[in-house]
Amino acid sequence: MTDTAHIRNFCIIAHIDHGKSTLADRLIEKVHLVSDRDFKNQILDTMDIERERGITIKSQAVTIPYQGNDGVIYELNFVDTPGHVDFTYEVSRAISSCEGALLLIDATQGVQAQTLSNMYLALEHNLEIVPIINKIDMNAADIAGTKAQIKKDLGLDAESALLVSARQGTGIDELFEAIITRIPPPEGSDDKPLRALIFDCHYDSYRGVIAHIRIFDGTIKKGMKIRFMSCGAEYEVESVGLFKIALVEKAELRAGSVGYIVAGIKTVSDARVGDTITGVDNACQKALPGFREVKPVVYSSLYPVDSNDYEELQVSLEKLKLNDASLVYEKDSSAALGFGFRCGFLGLLHLEVIEERLEREFNQSVIFTAPSVKYQIQLKNGERVFIDNPNNYPDPSKLESAEEPYIRASIISPTTFLGNIMTLCLDKRAVQTNMTYLDEKRVELVYEMPLSEVLFDFYDKLKSISRGYASFDYEISEYKPTELVKLDILLNNKAVDALSQLVYKDKAQERARFVCDRLKDEIPRQQFKIPIQGAIGSNIIARETINALRKDVLAKCYGGDVTRKRKLLEKQKEGKKRMKMVGDVELPQSAFLAVLKTKDS
Repeated sequence: MTDTAHIRNFCIIAHIDHGKSTLADRLIEKVHLVSDRDFKNQILDTMDIERERGITIKSQAVTIPYQGNDGVIYELNFVDTPGHVDFTYEVSRAISSCEGALLLIDATQGVQAQTLSNMYLALEHNLEIVPIINKIDMNAADIAGTKAQIKKDLGLDAESALLVSARQGTGIDELFEAIITRIPPPEGSDDKPLRALIFDCHYDSYRGVIAHIRIFDGTIKKGMKIRFMSCGAEYEVESVGLFKIALVEKAELRAGSVGYIVAGIKTVSDARVGDTITGVDNACQKALPGFREVKPVVYSSLYPVDSNDYEELQVSLEKLKLNDASLVYEKDSSAALGFGFRCGFLGLLHLEVIEERLEREFNQSVIFTAPSVKYQIQLKNGERVFIDNPNNYPDPSKLESAEEPYIRASIISPTTFLGNIMTLCLDKRAVQTNMTYLDEKRVELVYEMPLSEVLFDFYDKLKSISRGYASFDYEISEYKPTELVKLDILLNNKAVDALSQLVYKDKAQERARFVCDRLKDEIPRQQFKIPIQGAIGSNIIARETINALRKDVLAKCYGGDVTRKRKLLEKQKEGKKRMKMVGDVELPQSAFLAVLKTKDS
């Protein structure tokens, strides 16, 4: 077993698309951990969605054996981290299982929002930070400018920054030596009671939950009885080992190691990320700090396109939950769409990932309703309730006040786009709290803004007006008072519950007009007029009308008295009126999707 002096635990932190997965590929390729025949790009990104989008959703770990220039073989434990703001908690747990972090900065983009926030996260956990400038082979690379940003924005030693090209493999040898010399070995003793951190887990259909752990003190081996400190559940260890792309079983794992355990755990929610594992016979007194329950922030209902697929969808969600403990769902129903589920997500990217996984992995065609956040409602009888579903909105006469969640948003952008970004943020009810010029060309804006304003089209618009150069990062801050109303959409004078939304009062009319306009283009014409209305209570605030398909009843009427024509038209009019009273308007699936799209798409 490797001595702790020869172990290095590190992660790579970066903004999205700065080359993290590519650099991980080069490290694995360099030590021939995978044969050339089996190697593929983004080897640690196991999902198709991760490969297509170029993002890491599920964090991975790998143990890399490396012989240093001193001839000693080191055990380098690399913990990959997700790159998106939705998965900040997972990033923090991965960071807390390491002693060092490689801070990757794109030479063509420079320091961006998540570069800063992830660096502060690493500093909070007292990690040794090794700055790396990536993509030095690109024509647009500005190495001198990036070094200046590292010194000014991050306060790190720019001269110690390593220059690499992850794509071409330049500077990888120097990087390996820097990991050995600059990142400290782990502390901890094999003789102390077991203390291990769960930083991730995944589900295997044959072995149950496989927990990814970092051992701080003690040892863990097969047959040992362990306890999860947050829930008190006890298990017997079936096997332990290391990640070398494939799982490699070992006799035991000792202090400082990163590896996995299999203990017959049935669901991922039992092995919570951030929880502490200890021994039953020789338990530690205090759990590792930082554990918290992951709470969803975005809610949406999902329904099968064909109501006969409800049971299949339920089974699919149960299987998905085995792999993704942060997915929360409960049964729901709608008059328009039938039976479905109300789901909670970590953010909009998480919602999109779940939608794509349902379609690809389980072959499910689903409809999502408009996403919503969790509002805090104060009733006149003194009761305080949380609602995320428009159908649970109380009677306005019983309502005292409402509060909505706010975020602290950080935007880093070239100064050229400053005016447009400020206009966008003002339109989204944002209040500027800080503005810092990072250098002559870049500015950082800090805003307090409602989370609900970010849900629909904020990120897309920000990328459009800044030509992709602005970066955005946020954290949930607090609840603040708001004027909230329930917007109902009426189709042929009947409310469609699946299209109801909770919106800010001053934006209700704008939203209602947008929804009515979109539905007008999507709903097929009938033999009678169809009114589409947006309403707050009994007050109609927007309307569009789909004109009737008119059959030419006068086609066979050649001449004769005008009363004959009038009689035919009156008969047609009566028929249309009767049809309107009994006629049902079918809402196509495209209508629900159209309402979710942004105004410009």
